[in-house]
Amino acid sequence: MIPRTVPGMLALRAAQEPERIAIVVAGEGELTFAQWERRSHAAAHGLLDRGVRPGDRIGLLFEGRDWIDFAVAYCAVQLAGAVAVPVPARLAPAEVQRLLGHCGACAVVHGRGLRVPDGGERWTAAPADLEGRETRPVDARVGPDDLAQILYTSGTTGTPKGVGATHANLTFGCETRPNRRRFRHSRYLLHAFPIGTNAGQTMLINALDAHPAMLTPPRFTPARFARLIAAYAAGTVFVVPAMAIEFLNSGMHERYDMSSVVLLGSAASALPPSVSARLAAAFPNATVINYYTSTEAAPAQTIMVYDPARPGALGRPAFGGALRVTGPDGEVLPPREVGEVWMRSPAAPRSYYRDEGANAEAFRDGWVRMGDLGYLDADGHLHLVDREGDVVKSGAFKVSTIQVEAALYEHPQVAEAAVLGVPHPVLGTVLAAVVVPRSAGVSGVELRAFLMDRVAAHELPERVLIVDALPRNQSGKVIKTVLRRLLETATTGNPEGT
Repeated sequence: MIPRTVPGMLALRAAQEPERIAIVVAGEGELTFAQWERRSHAAAHGLLDRGVRPGDRIGLLFEGRDWIDFAVAYCAVQLAGAVAVPVPARLAPAEVQRLLGHCGACAVVHGRGLRVPDGGERWTAAPADLEGRETRPVDARVGPDDLAQILYTSGTTGTPKGVGATHANLTFGCETRPNRRRFRHSRYLLHAFPIGTNAGQTMLINALDAHPAMLTPPRFTPARFARLIAAYAAGTVFVVPAMAIEFLNSGMHERYDMSSVVLLGSAASALPPSVSARLAAAFPNATVINYYTSTEAAPAQTIMVYDPARPGALGRPAFGGALRVTGPDGEVLPPREVGEVWMRSPAAPRSYYRDEGANAEAFRDGWVRMGDLGYLDADGHLHLVDREGDVVKSGAFKVSTIQVEAALYEHPQVAEAAVLGVPHPVLGTVLAAVVVPRSAGVSGVELRAFLMDRVAAHELPERVLIVDALPRNQSGKVIKTVLRRLLETATTGNPEGT
């Protein structure tokens, strides 16, 4: 029988392969499945002794070096019948406090050396404080339909929203047969996703369900990532586009052996086509795969093996999910017509926690609004045009910022690029680009000239601002509200902004 709760998955894996390594944090330690189960039950006793009851929300505040303690605390919370609320440790204390207040967390379990904002009646503890001496297994108090976690969105387009997922949602598609587990080609699955992100939570479920041990550095740097690939002969590697770009620009793939990687997956946002091509060249033995989903839609996703003939495609629905593109009145559009992208999960759907208004907008009859505009090609592959809020209405034209960014990435001296709309007295809005160069000497004039042969006149940025780095959130997504402030305060003596 397939377990339909997260603690059930842990119990199964610990029974099947107790001494198998589940998680490796480079330079910090390892965790076997037997240790994971034993420590989680001990910590669950500590939670119950402190009065935690089914349905209580427990904040989890951990950094990358504490993935092992986080995994223990996550399962302990659910064994106690409570709801895990991972909160990114990189957030400002006031934002951490806001998220914990929104979900009504009664306690916070935290990593080493982290300061937890004062929450009045809320108590705090480290996993070691909870484990104590009690070793008897806890009789798990959860079922498939119970709320398992609340995960907050990155908030790139507004205030972060708490997305609730049941145990049935999180365990959908998990494999119980050892010879059928995912990524059997690998002994190690390497990633550097932050705790508290949807990508990070996916990796935690992979640690429970997949064949390889989950390997992660305490913190991402290109050099550390490359050394881990070579040292562990990692067969599966996951990145977000920002990491991929930084890694490629560092040249570390030329200094270390990348031949062990046979699957390189990218998640969180779409890879620019030129970056996909560079990844394919940097990892010659790897299949490069783009995954498209959202915190709200998971486990629904599209999967696309990089295809030079379809460089911008994001694939078709996987694992029984569904995909559609709709017009203004909700009608399903034919191929190549641009509209709103919706996905339907084959699992129990997620929902926003304590936000019925937002639920009505984003979740309808099992379908989830992705917040993106796109179209399907004749073969049913999804192509993104832009985020709904990022499309620029310039005069009589609607402009895709994604397409202009992709054109900028074709320039050999562009390390990173972001495009957005800025006010214009005549056209209402025009494009501006913010670029991080690979080396000094790249000018806005040069970049605009480069784009003239690649984009239409109405897609050409009026300004190009050269900066040292792009502001990104914990998921690696560019924060365009910060870019607008940079453009507002930058020197405006010429149209290039340089």
